[in-house]
Amino acid sequence: MDLEMLPALDHLDLVGGPVAKALADWPYADRVQVAAIEPDLADTAAMTEAYGLSLLDSANCVVVSGKRAGEERIAACLVRADTRADVNNLVKRTLDVRKASFHPMDRAVEETGMEYGGITPFGLPADWRLLLDERVTGIGRAIVGSGVRRSKLFLPGALLAELPGAEVLPDLAG
Repeated sequence: MDLEMLPALDHLDLVGGPVAKALADWPYADRVQVAAIEPDLADTAAMTEAYGLSLLDSANCVVVSGKRAGEERIAACLVRADTRADVNNLVKRTLDVRKASFHPMDRAVEETGMEYGGITPFGLPADWRLLLDERVTGIGRAIVGSGVRRSKLFLPGALLAELPGAEVLPDLAG
């Protein structure tokens, strides 16, 4: 299957509401493209296989949370699709929580306003931290979610470090 790459700013109807707002306000959005995909192929492995893309170009966004002194701390972690976020060590230490775990899916969907399988670092709640594994910034053309399952965003990986509040960490993923 082929993907039709379109300028994201001209096709905000293909992305989730919070993502559209974030792109409209982001100075680098003119370098972001969007492509429609089959919603049942939103899973990274299925998408890359069906469209002939590399896992090394895809980045997954996972939401992690933990508590310290009764205060909940949440972070979105962006890692290359061939790796996994180091939740039990680096993420836990970075959030300064006793135990870090994946944020409940229903809460992640509700709090982001995005669909499960489409959560992306664009348009996250302002009080969430955004942790990027430094390897995603080295991807030539990174593929990330669009807030919905029916499309993906494509942009130079280095621009991910320019997202508001982005914290680039070495070895965020293993």
